[in-house]
Amino acid sequence: MSDQKLTTATLVTAQTSIWTAFVTIIRKEITRFMRIWVQTILPPAITMSLYFVIFGNLIGSRVGQMDGFDYMQYIVPGLIMMSVITNSYSNVVSSFFSAKYQRSIEEMMVAPVPNWVILSGFVGGGVLRGLLTGTIVTLVSLFFVDTIHIHNIGVVISVVFLTSVLFAMAGFLNALFAKSFDDISIIPTFVLTPLTYLGGVFYSIQLLPELWQNVSKANPIIYMVNAFRYGFLGKSDISVEVAFGLILVFIVILAATCLYLLGKGKGLRS
Repeated sequence: MSDQKLTTATLVTAQTSIWTAFVTIIRKEITRFMRIWVQTILPPAITMSLYFVIFGNLIGSRVGQMDGFDYMQYIVPGLIMMSVITNSYSNVVSSFFSAKYQRSIEEMMVAPVPNWVILSGFVGGGVLRGLLTGTIVTLVSLFFVDTIHIHNIGVVISVVFLTSVLFAMAGFLNALFAKSFDDISIIPTFVLTPLTYLGGVFYSIQLLPELWQNVSKANPIIYMVNAFRYGFLGKSDISVEVAFGLILVFIVILAATCLYLLGKGKGLRS
């Protein structure tokens, strides 16, 4: 009986330690991006306001309707998703690389903290920043559209959360391989930004010739933007079921890869 009590006590202590480690990392991440909110939270709001003014008010009046909706209403979900993707990714890649650069990550690696807790903590911080900026962009959009249609709130919440998790993990992976601060800007500049702009944020791929429609379907962001837009407008150029499946598959692959590389100490050991 005493052995059983000892085992239970040990298990509870271990669970408490894991939870404490996770909460500590999350708290550190929130404190980090909120302390420099002028650099992390304010710029997305300003940038998206410019998108609304230029693409919505100026160009949108000439475009007219897209898929039966006012052009401004059509681009709102895409712009929200763009801000979520960008901020989820950039928060984790900059934070984790800074931890590597300052060697504070070594303290986590030698502590009795499972790798999945470290990954979850950093990813959680990225998700919180992504969702926060997404919420701010949504509020900003209310100044440019009369109302925001919500076709399926469950799809909206699940897609934005899963997409934020996905790109937070992608940022973590980038940070693992990065050897300098220049390396953490290569992927966002030359890969993430082009894929986002060509991800159906500002247009329906149905407007493209069949060849380019098929080429566009090789862009994974197309699926996320369209699934998110479906949650708002009930319109999508892509099967929503396929989009969910693709997002989940990518999350599993990235999570497994990140945990494997963490276990190997990739990019963490000299």
